[in-house]
Amino acid sequence: MPSPAALQGLRVLDLTRLLPGPVATLRLAEMGADVLKIEPPGAGDAARVMMQSAVDEVAARPGVFYRLVNRGKRETRVDLKTESGRAVLLALARDADVLVESFRPGVMERLGVGYEALRKVNPKLVYCAITGYGSTGPFAGHPGHDINYVAYAGVLDQLATRDGAPVLPNFQIADLLGGALSAVTQILAALWHVARGGDGRFVDVSMAHSSYAHNVIAQVALANDDAAALQPGGGLLNGGVPCYNLYRTQDGRWLAVGALELKFWQTLCHAIGRDDWAERHWSLGQAIGGSDAAALTRELAAIIESEGLQTWIDRLEAIDCCVSPVLTPGEASRHPLFNAEVLQAIMDDMAAKQQAQEAAPHAQAAPLHSGGPATSGFVCASWPEGRPR
Repeated sequence: MPSPAALQGLRVLDLTRLLPGPVATLRLAEMGADVLKIEPPGAGDAARVMMQSAVDEVAARPGVFYRLVNRGKRETRVDLKTESGRAVLLALARDADVLVESFRPGVMERLGVGYEALRKVNPKLVYCAITGYGSTGPFAGHPGHDINYVAYAGVLDQLATRDGAPVLPNFQIADLLGGALSAVTQILAALWHVARGGDGRFVDVSMAHSSYAHNVIAQVALANDDAAALQPGGGLLNGGVPCYNLYRTQDGRWLAVGALELKFWQTLCHAIGRDDWAERHWSLGQAIGGSDAAALTRELAAIIESEGLQTWIDRLEAIDCCVSPVLTPGEASRHPLFNAEVLQAIMDDMAAKQQAQEAAPHAQAAPLHSGGPATSGFVCASWPEGRPR
């Protein structure tokens, strides 16, 4: 009999909008929490129409963005600008375990439903405020979005091309790491405190501060007074060594080489027929960002570019060398790592081949995967209807 969800019975009020807060409460819902999303009357959460497709607009339904980050939640409308609406929230908070909001600091207090007001009706309530720059301090009232938080935190500077130009990633680091994940972590810690008999508490999550705290490798470079490591291609993890780098393939795709440890690098060198490179590694004295590292990176790039991506997947995926294809989001959605249907199809195929071998014990055993070593079975070209070909 399966165990119940870890947060089964936990009652969460979600007053957040857009991305960070809804993802935080989504993660709580995925662990079994009962999340009630509270939106204002009228248009509600702006995420309902953000990135909304024409099909969803015609069907008069919220877009995929809203549905994705709010799945598994109950919904209601409450107007906190009215006395009756505030009374509803107070009644809900009386029986809740957690409340999460993402207004600018001071908004909930001005409405009369801030932490101090809510703790009077429920001293055990864990109240989490997700803000851009914290609930106090000189930037508390400043507006912002993910791009602003990572810019201030020194993170965007570290996402740069070789010429130093910042790269705007289509992955919201501050919103998701600094906001959602930090909120979940601190909420669970506060709940542990309550579970041991303590009172609820105010959890202040600043997306900018959390992003800054997670900029670990840059902080290492600062502590070491190593300015070069902060530049693209100058550090261990940003392109300064051939064993941890990105390489273009013959078909214009990319291969991610993460052979950071010597054993993985030596395995890779052997697999590509360059055992003479095995000792040219940062752990054996190769200068990070130095001339030999740059020269060897160019040599390895020439080899990688001589074959297409699928060839490298077939050759390297199954061996211990930490090499991976750079997949598109569509390819990732069809990969057996993330697609249960595809994984099951591969497992069924392997089981059928195994049964065939066992049914003919005197026949010469054939490998479960023809044409090379066993891999995940992934092929970069699109699989029709998400099925492996």
